[in-house]
Amino acid sequence: MLPARENAGKDDPGAERGEPIPLSALQHAVYCLRQAALIHVERVWADNRFTAEGNVLHAVADKGGGRMARGVRRVMALAIASRQLNISGIADVVEFHPMTDANGETPFPIEYKRGKPKPHRADEVQLCAQALCLEEMTGSAVPEGALFYAETKRRLVVPFDEGLRQVTRQVIGEMQAVFDSRETPRPTVRRERCRACSLLELCRPGIVARPVKVWRGRMLDRLLAEEASP
Repeated sequence: MLPARENAGKDDPGAERGEPIPLSALQHAVYCLRQAALIHVERVWADNRFTAEGNVLHAVADKGGGRMARGVRRVMALAIASRQLNISGIADVVEFHPMTDANGETPFPIEYKRGKPKPHRADEVQLCAQALCLEEMTGSAVPEGALFYAETKRRLVVPFDEGLRQVTRQVIGEMQAVFDSRETPRPTVRRERCRACSLLELCRPGIVARPVKVWRGRMLDRLLAEEASP
């Protein structure tokens, strides 16, 4: 938990904002900003095989607790947040590695994911956001973390370079704009990744994205055809 700030006010970047953005919303936002808004603004949700597998994978990490192994402190289900970025959530696992040249620890976040590495950066952005939270909370640099995929059963080390940090801050800004407006973005075109989305039937991108003019024209043609028929 973050300590309370006695002088929170004009100089506190998070003081004037509303509810924090969930870290999980950032992963959804990279995948699809409309999906993120449906889940985190409209509170719409539906499970499919992929989400169910993810829930099972997180069951162990979500129990919380910690332990020491070979000098590394390991904490599970750690609550983290950033006041400056107005984000918060739960890190699956954070390892605290002892610094070799000084007293202190270097946080190393680990996020558990089903499947295997993806062609987009949704998982990396979520992990990088955890690093930004940990840096603000601990005052220590977090140069890298890891994604553990159930299918490969391997850690994929993710360096938090400036490029990834910029992408992460941009996604946070986009999600903050959605939270501020309380409006769900309209879909553009149906994409390949829509087929794997558990909200496909609730989102209905093919219907919502259809221009009103086209729909009106089709309805008019149908009425004219009905009137012309004997």
